[in-house]
Amino acid sequence: MRILVTGGAGFIGSHYVRRLLAGAYPGFADAKVVVLDKLTYAGSRENLDPVAADPRLEFVHGDICDRDLLARSMGGVDVVLHFAAETHVDRSIEGSDAFVMTNLVGTDALLRAALDAGVGRFVHVSTDEVYGSIDTGSWPEEHALEPNSPYSAAKAGSDLLARAYHRTHGLPVCITRCSNNYGPYQYPEKMLPRFITNLLDDRPVPLYGDGGNVRDWLHVDDHCRAVQLVAESGTPGEVYNIGGGTELTNRELTEHLLRVFGLDWSAVQPVADRKGHDRRYSVDHTKIVRELGYAPAVDFAEGLAATVDWYRQNRSWWEPLKRAAESPADTAGSPADTAGGAR
Repeated sequence: MRILVTGGAGFIGSHYVRRLLAGAYPGFADAKVVVLDKLTYAGSRENLDPVAADPRLEFVHGDICDRDLLARSMGGVDVVLHFAAETHVDRSIEGSDAFVMTNLVGTDALLRAALDAGVGRFVHVSTDEVYGSIDTGSWPEEHALEPNSPYSAAKAGSDLLARAYHRTHGLPVCITRCSNNYGPYQYPEKMLPRFITNLLDDRPVPLYGDGGNVRDWLHVDDHCRAVQLVAESGTPGEVYNIGGGTELTNRELTEHLLRVFGLDWSAVQPVADRKGHDRRYSVDHTKIVRELGYAPAVDFAEGLAATVDWYRQNRSWWEPLKRAAESPADTAGSPADTAGGAR
């Protein structure tokens, strides 16, 4: 079996690759893995260092918009796992060009290449943000897509392209929509790694608005395990929500983190809210539980403590990234919501 993982040097994609090559997914135990990654600011070969010597791993440096490269890379591929995406909401508000190119044009190029190559399964990894914002209850997979940021709009468009390739061409596509991911190797522009690394540096954490925005938190290991279930047993043409089962306001999340560090609210710096900030996300993941046997396994308190410990022990990984991203005048770091996308 040959698997193509796009964005496999990013946060979620690299976790999937590391776990697969470590034997966590018996159904793909003998698979050869081709990682295709552009190595933007959010992707790094270093994320694959733990498995770099595995002879089953092949790395291709390139852009999913490069149709010639895709045609060459798709040869003999049985399964495509499409994690590659531009995901950071704040960056999409500042400028959406890269989001449209990667998330829309790149996904279209990848779907066409997979169709031309006769790929047997295509898993398109998306986000709960495509649904918009919900005051009460949780979104089922049939809910209308009502994205509110350029990032989520581009992801919603890629979801519709994936659906269209299945309906029009019969390409065996499944779509997953996950809630907010957290865990090791997450780029420090996102909320949790931003807050964790700030606190490790004795710097305040920037909290948007009143802190009342609600997110459901999903450990990256649970997310990747759910993606694997879909890759093995999902029904082509179907959408599967993936949730973590821990809904928290950003204020509550910050309080959890402060307790881990033994700090009080004086470590928090309130900042102006983001434009168009969605108030609440909540996915109903009954379908993947019922049909594929998924259940989140990582307890949030334990997962958060382990994540803090990873950043504490891996300063050499995140410190250069954060130093490069921040201007000298930036004292708290840009506040950031953790998108549920691939990076």
